[in-house]
Amino acid sequence: MPCCGVRSLCQYETNKLVRIQSVRLGSMKWSLNGFILLFICIMMLWNRKYQEFDLVVSSVTTKVKGVAQTHLSEVGDMVWDVVDYSGSSQNKNSFFVVTNVIVTKNQKQGKCAEVPLKGRVCRTDKDCEKGAWDQQSHGIQTGSCVKFDVLTKSCEVSAWCPVETKTKPQRPALLAAAENFTVLIKNNIRFPAFNFIRRNILPHMNDAYLRSCQRVNDSLCPIFKLGDIVQEAGEKFSEMAVEGGVIGILIKWDCNLDRLMQHCFPKYSFRRLDEKESNRTLYPGLNFRYAKYNTVNGVEERTLYKAFGIRFDVMVFGQAGKFSFIQLIIYIGSTLSYYALTTILIDWLIGTSCYSAEVGQNYSERKVESVQDKQKCILCVSYVDENSIRLVKRSQKKSLQDVKPTSVLPRKEDTGHLRAVLSLLQPGIGSDHDAQPSQDHKPIPNPKPRRPSWCKCDCCTPCSVPQEELCCRWSDGVCITSSPLFEHLVLRRSLLEAVLLYRDPLSSPADRRQTAALRHCAYRQYISWRFGVPPNDTHPAIPSCCVWRVREEYPSPDGQYSGFRLTRMASLQACANGEL
Repeated sequence: MPCCGVRSLCQYETNKLVRIQSVRLGSMKWSLNGFILLFICIMMLWNRKYQEFDLVVSSVTTKVKGVAQTHLSEVGDMVWDVVDYSGSSQNKNSFFVVTNVIVTKNQKQGKCAEVPLKGRVCRTDKDCEKGAWDQQSHGIQTGSCVKFDVLTKSCEVSAWCPVETKTKPQRPALLAAAENFTVLIKNNIRFPAFNFIRRNILPHMNDAYLRSCQRVNDSLCPIFKLGDIVQEAGEKFSEMAVEGGVIGILIKWDCNLDRLMQHCFPKYSFRRLDEKESNRTLYPGLNFRYAKYNTVNGVEERTLYKAFGIRFDVMVFGQAGKFSFIQLIIYIGSTLSYYALTTILIDWLIGTSCYSAEVGQNYSERKVESVQDKQKCILCVSYVDENSIRLVKRSQKKSLQDVKPTSVLPRKEDTGHLRAVLSLLQPGIGSDHDAQPSQDHKPIPNPKPRRPSWCKCDCCTPCSVPQEELCCRWSDGVCITSSPLFEHLVLRRSLLEAVLLYRDPLSSPADRRQTAALRHCAYRQYISWRFGVPPNDTHPAIPSCCVWRVREEYPSPDGQYSGFRLTRMASLQACANGEL
């Protein structure tokens, strides 16, 4: 039903504790809790979750050393020192080492034939556009078509002549000896939050140590051979030196600044940063051009070098941790939720076929309980002039007689209660349920002189709360309290004592005659008579005229009554379950 779907949204659920006496479940619970506790402790120690962390602030300087001699066909024998193969300027946190070159010697400003690549070959001057150039040009076209060699013509350009003609570097690399060059890396770090400063050249590293240390024997040595760096990055120096590339030198600082466990040392690792596989066909490796100028007979000349090499990028990252009580409390609080996994797993095992179906059903019934909001509880009302039950919502402002019903349901007869009651009645009493007064029975006078506006039977009294403002009839007529059956089914003392004796067979007669017990039993008798079996999760409401008639028959000594209270139907049916 749509109304049921809407009502299901207006619910609130809270946890209910159910204790199951089971050795197997108890052992499983503590085993899982112990495993979770062990896991939490291991993760706390492994990841140092009890510490406060700060990121590293770093600066890096490098110093490359090494000398090599090469033979260039254009230049002759040439000695390369650090100025020649690394240059005077270096980028921040990186250094470059030349490993291969293409030399174009004795270039002068003038006019010469362009390299006859695609789109630059010509037959006449009309094929050359004056002032044209492109990204691959060595100069600006003059508009003339001249000989490049015996067989080929190309457009003439104004440029440094002769233009560079070689495009591919030689194999093996010209400066293959750079594999034995060394670099000293000086790294200064700081953790601002802890005011902690350190460098990778530790206090015990003196000049003698730096001259003799090797990474093979000492992982903290700050001096590295370029060949070893490339090798640890998974590359071959002889192959990479031909066209160049980019190598990353990673320095990781993972420091523990707690006094008892203090350590703060760098860890070095290496990897290639450029994608060599994707660069095989398009702009492979790493190269740049530079020139050396001189003047011959008043004419400026230059030697152009296209340098291939390896760039080493030094990247520093890391953190330092120090014990923090606040972080420890936060970690403990965040991990307490892990213990819910034990409940989830055991609940799943109980609810599946892995465990006893009977135990699972009993556990589910005891754990899950539906509770209605008292402000929105459903009351059921039965009128003597209607053969149905009305379901209404309790209102704090309108009388119960005037509240419109949410639904009207047929009355379900409690046959067991009916048989038991009729068996106790005297043979001369009729079993008709209609509310017809006998000739010799006088209606009960209304204790209140003023008839309420909501009363239809003229026997109700004014009430203090809207929940008690209910009449036994929907339309005007005779009150149900004037019916002989009301006298025998609700007010008859012998019947009420029999019901009380059924509930507590060992009670003394004095206890069974207590006025309060008889009064409450009369209320339950009326509910079983007029409501039969009320719908689930509903609360039957007794009319005001019936309540005051019962109170007149079985009054309270002090004149105080509890008034309207919500009643669970389970307790009602426990009293009137079809047998007396």
